[in-house]
Amino acid sequence: MHWLMEPFSADFFLRALLGGALVAIICGVVGTWVVVRGMAFLGEAIGHGMLPGVALATIAGAPAVVGGAISAIVMSALISALQRRGRLSYDTSIGLLFVAMLSLGVIVVSHSRSFATDATAMLFGDILALDTGNLMGLLVAAIATIVVAAVLHRSFTAAAFDTRIALTLGLRPHIAQLSLVGLVTLAVVSSYQAVGSLLVVGLLLAPAVAATPWTASTPTRMVAASVVGMLAVGLGLLCSWYAGTAAGASIAAAAIALAALSNAAASLSAMRRRPAMASREHTTNEPTPLPVSASLSGK
Repeated sequence: MHWLMEPFSADFFLRALLGGALVAIICGVVGTWVVVRGMAFLGEAIGHGMLPGVALATIAGAPAVVGGAISAIVMSALISALQRRGRLSYDTSIGLLFVAMLSLGVIVVSHSRSFATDATAMLFGDILALDTGNLMGLLVAAIATIVVAAVLHRSFTAAAFDTRIALTLGLRPHIAQLSLVGLVTLAVVSSYQAVGSLLVVGLLLAPAVAATPWTASTPTRMVAASVVGMLAVGLGLLCSWYAGTAAGASIAAAAIALAALSNAAASLSAMRRRPAMASREHTTNEPTPLPVSASLSGK
């Protein structure tokens, strides 16, 4: 039994577990709206849009997370500006800026010979290297995410179904959209060290997808998605410890596997319910037999 508890005796593993749990909460809350609004491409684009900022910060000797955050904010602002002009569709704007920022990042990286390690950590994460400062940053990001999601819940809900209704109710759907883009940016930036900008989309989408068949309301789905994300973090870290695999990739793979299992279980449950429902409907539609005395009297 000692080998089962061995990972939990390492301080870096416990920090990774705690940091991953905070990331799971952030991604569970934000990812629910990403799935509801169909914004998966935005999350991926912002993740790649961090590359120029991280590259420039690394070359300048500044914290990579600061450069990535600035670059992601610029990316989000440009997307919103192009959308307001109305000349390009939302996905077209994201696609163009996605390629532009990625190209700029590659150009910057190509001029630096000492960037390989930092680029690997930024793209694929280094959750085992989280320190106390990183955990405090994740805690602040998690609290901010929960507060914004709670305050703007009605606006997010109305804007998700009909912007005209949201305008009628005075909920300002444009502000809700900007706030949601800001939350996606915060989730990507705060999670990049844990699972990397390439894999953060997996934690944004997979737990929310896993929670969808079993939940009826958005707040419940957020809680369920956060729990699934925490489970994925635990499974991924244990897999990384015992199998020697990359931690960030193992977490993302565990989240996707849980989403697949959840949807398979939901489909199986639905298939089992169909015969029972059909049997009940058949029984209900059968004519009620008359009493014996009534049939003999001709009534």
